[in-house]
Amino acid sequence: MAEPLIVLEGLRRDFQAGEGTLTVLKDIDLTIEAGEMVAIVGASGSGKSTLMNILGCLDRPSAGHYRVAGKETSELDADELAALRREHFGFIFQRYHLLSELTALGNVEMPAIYAGWSARDRQARAAALLGRLGMGDRLRHRPGQLSGGQQQRVSIARALMNGAEVILADEPTGALDRQSGEEVLKILGELNAEGRTVIIVTHDMNVAARAGRIIELSDGLVVADRRTEQATPEQAAPAPAAAAPADHPPDSAPQPAPARIARAAPSSWHSGLDQFGEAFRMALRSMNAHRLRTGLTMLGIVIGIASVVCVVALGEGSRQKVLSNISGLGTNTIEIFAGKDFGDTRSGKITTLVVADARELARQPYVAAATPTVSTSSTVRFGAKEASALVNGVSEQYFAAKGTKLASGRFFDATDVANRALEVVVDENTRKALFDEVGLSALGQVIFIGSVPARVIGVTQTQQGGFGSSQNLSLYLPYTTVQTRFLGSTSLRSITLKVHDEVESAYAEQAVTAFLTQRHGTKDFFIINTDDIRRTITSTTQALTLLIAAIAVISLVVGGIGVMNIMLVSVSERVGEIGVRMAVGARQNNILQQFLTEAVMVCLLGGMLGIALALGFGFAFNLVAGSMFSLIYSSTSIIAAVACSSLIGIVFGFLPARSASKLDPVVALARD
Repeated sequence: MAEPLIVLEGLRRDFQAGEGTLTVLKDIDLTIEAGEMVAIVGASGSGKSTLMNILGCLDRPSAGHYRVAGKETSELDADELAALRREHFGFIFQRYHLLSELTALGNVEMPAIYAGWSARDRQARAAALLGRLGMGDRLRHRPGQLSGGQQQRVSIARALMNGAEVILADEPTGALDRQSGEEVLKILGELNAEGRTVIIVTHDMNVAARAGRIIELSDGLVVADRRTEQATPEQAAPAPAAAAPADHPPDSAPQPAPARIARAAPSSWHSGLDQFGEAFRMALRSMNAHRLRTGLTMLGIVIGIASVVCVVALGEGSRQKVLSNISGLGTNTIEIFAGKDFGDTRSGKITTLVVADARELARQPYVAAATPTVSTSSTVRFGAKEASALVNGVSEQYFAAKGTKLASGRFFDATDVANRALEVVVDENTRKALFDEVGLSALGQVIFIGSVPARVIGVTQTQQGGFGSSQNLSLYLPYTTVQTRFLGSTSLRSITLKVHDEVESAYAEQAVTAFLTQRHGTKDFFIINTDDIRRTITSTTQALTLLIAAIAVISLVVGGIGVMNIMLVSVSERVGEIGVRMAVGARQNNILQQFLTEAVMVCLLGGMLGIALALGFGFAFNLVAGSMFSLIYSSTSIIAAVACSSLIGIVFGFLPARSASKLDPVVALARD
């Protein structure tokens, strides 16, 4: 003989009441066969609603056994109980428990989402059920647009969505007028006639009389279990469950159909995609329903993301500007001087640093430019104007090595160097000192350096401050000219090397040291590496950028805490929704996914708005202060900002989402 559909043995349910325990159900022994229509009656507080919650796996017994179709429910975990609710039970609640954000069609198809139905199949099924129940013209109406009887019909259609074997109706007519109540009872009778097991919890004996069997509770005990005149022979000796509901109108004759719906098993990825889509839509609906709250939640994320992106862009822009300025000062250069170090009294007697050294160094793969350098001081005159100036003898590569730029004219070239040309390039200070008052252009003018005449062929732009620059007057002539006309010596004061950008300056310094030591047979020179200064400045700018970024990150953390708080509030506000979703078969991970999706959506949208705000700020900044430097955005920082906002949603949304997923269905429904 087949095992009964529902079996309760010695079932008890206790609740904590202060320091004591309140026993609501006491050693219940009950058997319900498939296809019965049972009414559970009793006074308020008799335990009938608690019994229904246990029957529907919304609650667990404190002791005893409860088996559904041979399955011991105490051995099932949360997801297995969800599967039992999804596949075997359909709930009809007194207060309907419809989700206000969804249409009638959306409410009805919800169980099929968690069962993994395709969108087309579930929508067709939901529309057919609503049409059968006389709601075909109300598919797109929301619960607030429906009467009580219409809402209860939607609730019945939802209970039938997955082809439930057992219909659990909690006071199904309690909130309805007489006519609507009669219609609902008629529908329940038809469902029972189709082979479904219908269990009604009611305090109204007139409603209970419509059932084939009445079970009466009092103080947690079964005090009566009797059959009524409504019981058919099949109900008195129930047969196995018949076929599932055909989609016929309520007034047509009932037709046998299997209790379970035959359909193709969905692919796991398709089911997961549908459930994610539902979570995404619910997140959008919730955000739209609470726009002010959502906006305030996003504000912290927007400010934090915008701050981080702007700080990175400011840091990169200022770094590039500093590097550009430093490059103008001739950084990434190596200066080689005769002697052991500055102040070496014998350095003037060392004559081994020669032009041939510079030529050989220029051939090395790590050198971009090399120039011999000699210098002396002299008086420079033009007409009645006279001043002291530093005379620099350099090669044509000096200006590239030092990053010197022309204001006007030209630099001398290799031919001028070879011919010991009496041509001079002057700096801006010299031009002002000699030519400003007389109102003449410096180009083409002949000046006297000491007693040597030289024609001005170029004027350099003002160098950025630092690295030895000053207000002194500087003149640049071919080093061959200075050696022959001013010094009378072929030895060099120094050699200036510009290192290739892709070569580490420290490596170049080591290579130069080894090269010259081998050529001279001893180390009779010392090196100054100006890249050390560049690294010091850039590391300082990076430290400042990190400091400001740390402040921005703090604002991100504050924004994340705001997200967590708002999500906790959202969970408390939507406990009823969580209970309904669990009642129709949502797993814990479905609830977790829904609330996590909402948190990530808030943070992602906040991240996008933050990026847009940062880009807008950069546009305005470049318009106002573009002459100083521009904000330089990087795709890496923007992608990192989006990833960061998503991570905030996951990290700070996990706790409230997990809290929502751990709620007990019966507790959630009771708090609606």
